[in-house]
Amino acid sequence: MATLDGLPPLREVIQRHGLDAKKSLGQNFLFDLNLTQKIARSAGSLEGVTVFEVGPGPGGLTRSILALGAKKVVAIERDARALPVLSEVSDFYPGRLEVIEGDALKTDFAALAAEKAEGGPVKIIANLPYNIGTQLLINWLLPENGQWPPFYESLTLMFQREVGLRIVAQQDDDHYGRLGVLCGWRTDAHMMFDVPPQAFSPPPKVTSSVVHLTPKANPLPCDVAKLERITLAAFGQRRKMLRQSLKPVGGEALLAKADIDPQRRAETLSIEEFVRLANCL
Repeated sequence: MATLDGLPPLREVIQRHGLDAKKSLGQNFLFDLNLTQKIARSAGSLEGVTVFEVGPGPGGLTRSILALGAKKVVAIERDARALPVLSEVSDFYPGRLEVIEGDALKTDFAALAAEKAEGGPVKIIANLPYNIGTQLLINWLLPENGQWPPFYESLTLMFQREVGLRIVAQQDDDHYGRLGVLCGWRTDAHMMFDVPPQAFSPPPKVTSSVVHLTPKANPLPCDVAKLERITLAAFGQRRKMLRQSLKPVGGEALLAKADIDPQRRAETLSIEEFVRLANCL
C-alpha cells in the first residue's frame, strides 16, 4: 500500500526530511502502511476515541489511526527531527493531531487524558521504542495515583516478541514471570500477531509482536507493593522451591498461612495464589 490518505509514501517522506532511525532512541520505523493499518485495527473501533501514541516517528501508525476514524491523536515524540514530518500529517488532518515534544517516561498520561479527551474514551496505540517499552507498560499498569480502572479503555502495543510472550504468559509457561503476573492480575492480555524484522527500517535483530491489553474492571484486591515484593522474591530464584525463594518475605510460615505447598516453584502458581501470598504478607 503506497498510501492510504493522499499523503506521500513514508519512504519518500523520510528521505525528504533526512529522518534516519536513531539507535539511541530505540527507533525502528515501520514503512508498510498495510501493517500500520493492521495494528490500528487491533485496537477495535476508533470512532470518537482519543488515542495516545508514543514515539510516532514519521507518522505511519499515526496516519492509520486517523484514517480509521479516531477523533484525535495525541502523540508524544522525543525526537525533534520528527516534528516537521508530523506537522504535515497534522495539516492533512486539521484539528485531529496534537504532537507533544517530550519524554513519555516523564509524561503524566492520566492528567493529559483528563485535559485532552474531554471525558470521552481513550486508547493507547503505539509501536513502542524497544528501550522504554516495558517500563511504560508497568507505568500504565501500576499508576502512581493508584487509579483503577485506569483512564484508558485498552492498550495496543508493539514489543519485542520475547517481551510480548512474557506479557501474555500464564502459569506453567516458560515465559511466566513478574510481568505476566502483573499483566494477568490487572488486564486480559492477548498476543495479536507477529511482525518480521524486515518490515522495519533498520531491521531489528528480533521479531516483534503486537499485544492487546484490556483492563479488568475489578481485579482481585491486592496491595501493589506487596505483590511486587512477592513476585520479585519468587521469580528472583525461579528454579528454587518457594520455601527457599520466599525466605526473605516469610518463607514457610507465609506459605502455610496462604495454604500453598512450600515445595512448589514460582512458575506453577496462579495469579490468584500470588495475590493470596501478597495479602498474607
